[in-house]
Amino acid sequence: MIHLLIRLIINAISLWVAALVIPGINFSQHASVFDVLFVALLFGIINAIIKPILAFVTCPFYVITLGLFTFVVNALMLLLTSWLAGSIFVVRGFVWAFLGSIVISVISTLLTVFLVPREDTFDVE
Repeated sequence: MIHLLIRLIINAISLWVAALVIPGINFSQHASVFDVLFVALLFGIINAIIKPILAFVTCPFYVITLGLFTFVVNALMLLLTSWLAGSIFVVRGFVWAFLGSIVISVISTLLTVFLVPREDTFDVE
């Protein structure tokens, strides 16, 4: 359960940073911390349910592009999140979603490396 909470916070921070850095991605002016957490939860659910299906269908593109197609799929997931979130979270087009997916991937990876404890570590005595 704590792992899911950490992932939610990492998603929220990644989305918030993307909204700060990318001009075409915005949270509403009156968005609260709970709104950001809601969008992060929505983004996480979309990534958990729809992204694997889309990744399976587009598997040849992953192979042809040596995995770079991941950013296109992530951009589509970000656009879907924006559409479902309504006015709370707005992405103004595919190019902004593509750039945002890169920022979100980098921030999420860095935060995961530093915040999520690895389960395969062991103590040396």
